Amino acid sequence: MGFAVVKRSVSIAGHRTSISLEEPFWEGLREIAEREKLSIQALIGRIDAERGEQNLSSAIRVFVLTDLRHRLGEAKADQRVGEVP
Repeated sequence: MGFAVVKRSVSIAGHRTSISLEEPFWEGLREIAEREKLSIQALIGRIDAERGEQNLSSAIRVFVLTDLRHRLGEAKADQRVGEVP
């Protein structure tokens, strides 16, 4: 199963850059931005500011994955709360 890599240009900290990500990561980034009421550009800017030496595309992938894992963990916790011992 392969996903095409999609390259998009964004402005970060006053300069243009291109970011290459697989479409599912772009979709995840859009969902997070909507949930946090941010533009995708603002969210990418935040990720960029916090990434240290990590490649930006990799940092975005890790950010999206971490968000998904966090939400899955919350969903599992919510399910356990509803269980009868």
